[in-house]
Amino acid sequence: MLAFVVNIFVPLTAGIVYFLMAVEVNRVSKVRKIMFGEIGYRKIGIAFLMLSVYFITRPLQNIVGPHPWPMIINSLRQFFLMAVISPAILVGIFHWVPSEDHTPKSAAFAAYAVGFFMALIYILINRVAVDGSKIVGVFGGMTIYDPAWFSAGQPRFELVLIHLISQLVSPVGFIVLAGAYVRHRRHDYELSHVYNLMPLKWKYLETGLGIFAGSLVVAGLAAFLGQYYTYLWVIYFMGAIVAGIVELQGIKIPPRATPIDLQPSMAGNG
Repeated sequence: MLAFVVNIFVPLTAGIVYFLMAVEVNRVSKVRKIMFGEIGYRKIGIAFLMLSVYFITRPLQNIVGPHPWPMIINSLRQFFLMAVISPAILVGIFHWVPSEDHTPKSAAFAAYAVGFFMALIYILINRVAVDGSKIVGVFGGMTIYDPAWFSAGQPRFELVLIHLISQLVSPVGFIVLAGAYVRHRRHDYELSHVYNLMPLKWKYLETGLGIFAGSLVVAGLAAFLGQYYTYLWVIYFMGAIVAGIVELQGIKIPPRATPIDLQPSMAGNG
């Protein structure tokens, strides 16, 4: 039962949370994109939708069969997270929390290039280090597998370290950078006297990004100290759910105390 909750139920719940976030961003953007830019809302909405796909597909890693399938699906999902989703979140934040200058295309290119490189390192390490799979539980006749590291030999510390460092760059580094950018803009927002709730909205966003990145770091350290038991990544899934709820609350906050943009038009009522 525990294996089902950790590997199936929690990731599916996280996926649903981020799907709802994407729906909410799309709903809010219909009335606010004129003020704050359509590009930013569209990009952040797509990023949330991609995170939903990332989490919802997590159970496939455990139910499709023994080695090499858990490793293959894990590699594909992590490539999606590290090379596509994380850079998309960073670029989306650059557009959603705009500065006076437009986001340079070189910044977006660099984000995707670094993410791709880190994802490639992750996959190569996976290919070398994951040499089997183990059964972590059976639920309702369904066997739940997990990738096994160094099952046929002595663990290699340097490979585990490189594996974790690649994830420390992407997605953790990208999420931390996005949060730092939001924090900077929150404390340097020239229109706060007009859109007086924008700093509060961005505080929620900053907090959510911090929880997301922090849960990844804690889960990685727990897995590393626990001889890389992959089920400890449930810490990350739980953190992602909390982060998603916090960010969703921030998205729903109007830009100012009297949200005229959400009020129905009075034209024709006279």
